[in-house]
Amino acid sequence: MSHIRHSQAFHSEAQEVDHEAEWTDLSRIIFYEDRNFQGRFYECSSECADLSSYFSRCNSIRVESGNWILYEHPNFRGHQYYLRRGEYPDFQHWMGFNDSIKSCRLTPQVVILVCLRLPLQHRGSYRIRVYERENFGGQMMEFSEDCPLVYEQFRYNDIYSCNVQDGPWVFYEEPNYRGLQYYLRPGEFRRYSDWGPSSPRVGSFRRVRDHY
Repeated sequence: MSHIRHSQAFHSEAQEVDHEAEWTDLSRIIFYEDRNFQGRFYECSSECADLSSYFSRCNSIRVESGNWILYEHPNFRGHQYYLRRGEYPDFQHWMGFNDSIKSCRLTPQVVILVCLRLPLQHRGSYRIRVYERENFGGQMMEFSEDCPLVYEQFRYNDIYSCNVQDGPWVFYEEPNYRGLQYYLRPGEFRRYSDWGPSSPRVGSFRRVRDHY
């Protein structure tokens, strides 16, 4: 089994030892070419726009620390997958459509908190408003808790715009946190294309709570 390691680059050797160790402790993900954590593996502790040179396929993942967003294609394109700390013995466990993972990044909140040396957890409130029409039109509903079944609470299968007021959230295309995933940080999304999908369908959504 071969092993490759990728980490953040720093300017001086003295800084590299201390800061790289600190960063790696707070953010580490390991990609394996085969299922059940077998085959060649690649350890990463920072954003990478193109993983193609490190492995050709990814069939299992171990997230040791940090919250990560993985992408099907290089340069943070294609299907995206949100992963927290844990073990994923095959790509079905992260709801992948195939064994292609070509780029990755930490959730923005993790990067900011690491740089500021703050606790790696969102400790404030969570609040999101969803709308049945673009530009915050039509029926509105505000949530502060996870929503496994959007239709049961909102009475619509589609969300055309939303306002993320507090905390990071993840939208899922299907109910019960399944299907395509979209990471949303605080801000205004006047149309569904602003958060990345090709349709307004949202079956469930939940808070991003754990950064350890």
